[in-house]
Amino acid sequence: MPLIDAGKKAPAFTLPDQDGKKHALKDLAGKPVVLYFYPKDDTSGCTKEACQFRDQLPDFKKTRAVVFGVSPDSVESHRKFADKHDLNFTLLADAARDADENPKICLKYGVWQEKSMYGRKYMGVVRTTYLIGPDGKVAERWDKVKVPGHADAVLEAIRSL
Repeated sequence: MPLIDAGKKAPAFTLPDQDGKKHALKDLAGKPVVLYFYPKDDTSGCTKEACQFRDQLPDFKKTRAVVFGVSPDSVESHRKFADKHDLNFTLLADAARDADENPKICLKYGVWQEKSMYGRKYMGVVRTTYLIGPDGKVAERWDKVKVPGHADAVLEAIRSL
């Protein structure tokens, strides 16, 4: 599926977090929601990105924004990642139930794409962040995110809502 453009309604989701608790987009109506998709727990770029959001979470909370990190990793993997890096926000597990299944929410948001490394093609998450406005519509989208300064850019966008 294609990426969701600004102004379009954000696709609904219900996913478990690192503790197995379910979170649904519909329950967050009226609040800005940061939905950042990342490839894999405890890898270099993903850890740096998570730590940026962790360190700036007090500023995000001042804006009433809710921050979710989403990857196809399992609930258990998210728990280890959160514990290891003292992550103070919610990680959502969009894990496929079997090898033939793709992560459903990553597909809905268009971030599950063909990637290439060392000439080998495979499917994976392309680092993408969505800012969903209080009205449930995509307010802004960052594609192929470069980690340095990204949390700052998202925070500024929230402040301008």
